[in-house]
Amino acid sequence: MNNNTLSKLTLIVLAVIFSGTNLPAAARQQPVIIPVAGNSWKKDNSVRIYFSLSKPAKSRISLDIVPNGDAEIVIKAGKQLRTLKVSGKAPQLIDAGTFQFEHSGYTTIELTEKSGNLGVPRAVHLNDLPAEVQTNYVKDNQDNRFYWGRRGPSVHLNYQLPETLVKQDISWFYNEITVPQGKDPVGSYFMANGFGEGYFGIQVNSKSERRVLFSIWSPFHTDDPSAIPDDQKILMLKKGENVHAGEFGDEGSGGQSFLVYPWTAGKRYAFLTSAAPDQATNSTIYTSYFKPADAEWMLIASFRRPQTQTYLTKLHSFLENFDPEMGDQTRKAVYSNQWIRDKSGNWIPLNKAKFTGDDIAKRAYRIDYAGGLSKTGFFLQNGGFFSPGVPLNEIFTVPFNAVHPPEIDFSLLP
Repeated sequence: MNNNTLSKLTLIVLAVIFSGTNLPAAARQQPVIIPVAGNSWKKDNSVRIYFSLSKPAKSRISLDIVPNGDAEIVIKAGKQLRTLKVSGKAPQLIDAGTFQFEHSGYTTIELTEKSGNLGVPRAVHLNDLPAEVQTNYVKDNQDNRFYWGRRGPSVHLNYQLPETLVKQDISWFYNEITVPQGKDPVGSYFMANGFGEGYFGIQVNSKSERRVLFSIWSPFHTDDPSAIPDDQKILMLKKGENVHAGEFGDEGSGGQSFLVYPWTAGKRYAFLTSAAPDQATNSTIYTSYFKPADAEWMLIASFRRPQTQTYLTKLHSFLENFDPEMGDQTRKAVYSNQWIRDKSGNWIPLNKAKFTGDDIAKRAYRIDYAGGLSKTGFFLQNGGFFSPGVPLNEIFTVPFNAVHPPEIDFSLLP
């Protein structure tokens, strides 16, 4: 056998060794360690862990778990299932074998008790992934990101004012929301009228209760409403029938009002908010009204914010989930027919919005978010681990149609 033949055989052997999951070290990633605490939801005797892959891939999976005695655990990844045996109560790393993920986008690893107790799964390790495969998941708990990650990415529409209006004073903001049927899980907040000092929209608070919510932040920055000095508290001036009024905290603090109201998916609702600076008291009065398509305008509340002299600014809408146990569900809303009215009484349509997201979205810890144009306006969507999403920071424009400003007799508003 000559040297050329030996060289060819050597190359063939090396090709076999480096094929499949035996990739050269430079072509493999370090193990991808997915924390269970920030990426999983439990149902009955199973835990489902979510993550995203940029392309189909094969991976050898290890399970970091603290067992609770002898047990058998079924691991499902892709379309494959295997049974693992665990024992003792000491932390251990169990090799579950190699699994094929056949699709890009979001996928799951599911752990189910077959016998005994599942124990405490702490992380799943994806080993030997090709270097070019990108993964998305909640990577760390800095700044409580496991909590925010399980809530899911919040997304926003930041309405762009015509250049000629930037310096004009906006007294009123009008918007409409339609939530598609089946896209209104518990924990959803469909916020219609957001501005520099507050927000106004509809929530799903439980299976039996829904609310119309209007809140104003105090100029005193704190998460504890009891810490707000008296001269910086939000003052309730008036409220509608059956509207509850109080304070809120945790995400800033201020005055809050809500109406328990059985709004339903598939129907259109209108939102109207005003801001009126009061120079005599160095304050601004904010008032919001709510209108079902088949009813009259209802007053939600009117608040006075001290140490504030402004009209409406930073107009936006957002979509969020405030229940981390519902972060695996998809929610969606259509935002349409946005109008502003300046202090001289002129109505101006808003037809351009920038699509943005929160910290979880910006970091791509969760990428199950979307926004853009619908048949009747803009839309926002998040949660539920759908693929693909829509990139952040795009600006969308609704074509101007033969639309007219909302017909509102302001003298008849309650």
